[in-house]
Amino acid sequence: MKLGFALPIAGEWATPDNQLRLARHAEALGYHSLWAFQRLLYPLQPKNEYYGAPGPAWPKAFERAVDPIVSLAWVAGATRSIRLGTSVLIMPFYQPSVLAKQLATLDIVSGGRLDVGLGLGWSEDEYEAVGVRFERRGARADEFLRCLTALWADDPVEFRGEFYSVPRSRFGPKPLQRPRPPLTVGGYAPSALRRAATLADGYNGGNVPFADIAAILRQLAEVAASVGRDPASLAVVCRGSFQVHETPQGRGRRALWGTLAEIRTDIRRYADLGVTELFLEANFQPGGASLERVLPIMEALGPPL
Repeated sequence: MKLGFALPIAGEWATPDNQLRLARHAEALGYHSLWAFQRLLYPLQPKNEYYGAPGPAWPKAFERAVDPIVSLAWVAGATRSIRLGTSVLIMPFYQPSVLAKQLATLDIVSGGRLDVGLGLGWSEDEYEAVGVRFERRGARADEFLRCLTALWADDPVEFRGEFYSVPRSRFGPKPLQRPRPPLTVGGYAPSALRRAATLADGYNGGNVPFADIAAILRQLAEVAASVGRDPASLAVVCRGSFQVHETPQGRGRRALWGTLAEIRTDIRRYADLGVTELFLEANFQPGGASLERVLPIMEALGPPL
């Protein structure tokens, strides 16, 4: 299993200097990848709850979230080998042609180090802010992925759909990685797993509990087999928000919450269950993350496993 780390994206620690320092340190330590998530706004009276922590308010870190594509481009120039991933960009925020251009350019400036994670999002307020209807978002996502792949294919390109259209054109530049950068899809519904296995190169999940990994892998394998794909070829990427405790938290604790020794055990367990890449997420630390606290944890948890 590959081990990555999340960039400072949310909260007061998400500064350009901190992003560079963490990125360079992660690369020096031998981490495989750096990851960035996307959040558009922080509604004061949200129409729906945050899926990861139900309640009247979203996590405070969401009040200040920087742009993931700009952040990855910023650290691309300061690193040489570590891969750069999105987990996840929200498809309804973009037109496929615009995002295809941005991501192809990012893949080029990074020297072919981009991993693309895409998702539907869950916030009705954010859908409202970008002028996209919340209804039929699944059908829109399917078409988005098909259109994105068509834009990255050899010229000339053309696409006609219900939601998106591209006239017969030359579209460049193409991504450095051909035919496309590794593409994973996030979500938790069966439709998201179908999308990941048929329209992408695998799955991208957030803080997936141990008990759910086996079911996700089984569903991915079933869908892949039904369309003639090798299930072993699919990536399974997982975000892992962690909290370090001084004393053991014991059985029944949340995955990656515990002492450093307990967290190391959890990392190995994710690998044993079949996750192909886990990245550690520090943006949601209690009281806010700080580089001074996070860098020593990176050193303690980093590869080799």
